[in-house]
Amino acid sequence: MAKFLKDLLATDHPLFTYNLQQLEKATGNAGVDVRLIADVTEKAHAVMRRLKLDTADTTGEELYWALVSTVRMGKVEEYLGDTHFILASFPDGPVSFNIQDVVENAHHSLGFADRVVGHGQRHLRAEIIRRYAEHDRTRNEMVHELVSQAGLTPESDEGHRDIVTGHADKAPLILSIGDIVTDAFVKLRDDQAEVYVDEKGVKRISMEFGSKLPYERVDIVQAVGNSANAAVSFSRLGLRSGLMAFIGDDQAGKDSLTYLASEKVLTDTVSVQKLASNYHYALRYQAERTILIKYEDYDYVWQRPVSKPDWLYLSMLSASSWQLHEDMLAYLDEFPDVKLAFQPGTFHFEWGVDKLKDVYARSEIVFMNKEEAALVTGNPVDDIAALIDALHELGPKIVVVTDGPAGAYASDGNQKFVMPNYPDPAPPNDRTGAGDAFSSTITAALALGEPLQTALAWAPINSMSVVQQLGAQAGLLDAERLQQYLNDAPTDYKIGEL
Repeated sequence: MAKFLKDLLATDHPLFTYNLQQLEKATGNAGVDVRLIADVTEKAHAVMRRLKLDTADTTGEELYWALVSTVRMGKVEEYLGDTHFILASFPDGPVSFNIQDVVENAHHSLGFADRVVGHGQRHLRAEIIRRYAEHDRTRNEMVHELVSQAGLTPESDEGHRDIVTGHADKAPLILSIGDIVTDAFVKLRDDQAEVYVDEKGVKRISMEFGSKLPYERVDIVQAVGNSANAAVSFSRLGLRSGLMAFIGDDQAGKDSLTYLASEKVLTDTVSVQKLASNYHYALRYQAERTILIKYEDYDYVWQRPVSKPDWLYLSMLSASSWQLHEDMLAYLDEFPDVKLAFQPGTFHFEWGVDKLKDVYARSEIVFMNKEEAALVTGNPVDDIAALIDALHELGPKIVVVTDGPAGAYASDGNQKFVMPNYPDPAPPNDRTGAGDAFSSTITAALALGEPLQTALAWAPINSMSVVQQLGAQAGLLDAERLQQYLNDAPTDYKIGEL
């Protein structure tokens, strides 16, 4: 019996078989493993019969492509609604019936040899633990000691502790939506470039043309962009986090997926397409940067989430993504309890208020700086109260307007607040991502049930930490570290009323 489960989990841990036998002995040889194997087999065969597959004469590859077809037919939830820990064993390895695995395989167009099975295996490990832990004759301490020794609680399951203990993860799920890029930060040498002001008063960087110039260093930062930054922020703050984005099938795209997985960001709604991934080059000269950007022309098709999120977080998307916005609004109509956080990007501002009126009206909260707020509302840039009121008139329940060194302002429709920046412990290293850290931290706090005042106290801390590091994500804090900064805050770091 242990061999069957060992094959499904693809484990060669030396204590797996022995410790499973010890667990079975602790139950009085009640056959917990036999019932689990019977359940796995019965559920797998039931799905296979619905797919018109012969349970005795189907290869792993045939089953794999049949499962992928359920996604493309829009029937994945109908066929796989109760198969989160179900896998089938074949000579060339297990095939997962877990919805997240199947959707990820389909959306990333993975071949059979590259298939994902990790979600199903994680849930199967959890199911083994749960069944033995809940048996009348076992003690939780003994069960968890034996399963830990047998490799059933690997570090990769750390982000799913509630699942491992047999309880649903209670943390809110936030799905971020937006473009994703890889940034290459090229640090220019001070003696190889210069900055001058042209006849129009514009600062320009100048380097010798047609030559080979030495540079100081290059740093590659993967999976960034407003929404990707927010997704990593949510995950580090303890929420369940997913990302709907569009990438190429190149090495940069693969590296981004690997990185996101390491940050425990769900990628079942990431669409991998036969294009290059977005790749930007940031020329760093002294304290400033000039970024060379190029966005690929992806097919921006709405990726329906496997699990209904509690919040959507919408930010920067390409000009060709309008249909996705309409599909998002239709999804929000279908699930009116899902809240929307909106951090507009470049093309959102170019589209204008009229085109986006339904997005603004559906937003729980909207974020922008005061210059953007003036552009959207037509009000004077320095009349913060008027900017806030005008944004509320568009529909958002909560409005946040940032003002650089002056801090930020926010309103819940009843009260208007002002929040200073958290003091920098050292001169900022790179301001990339400070706004994303601010907006995502407020959203995370609200999703966790905190009041707006608490959210405003958290957000500047994460922004402060981000600007101390290179890139938009290196400085993102976890909840414990953020709380430490809050505990150590100076006495004048407190919220006021506008």
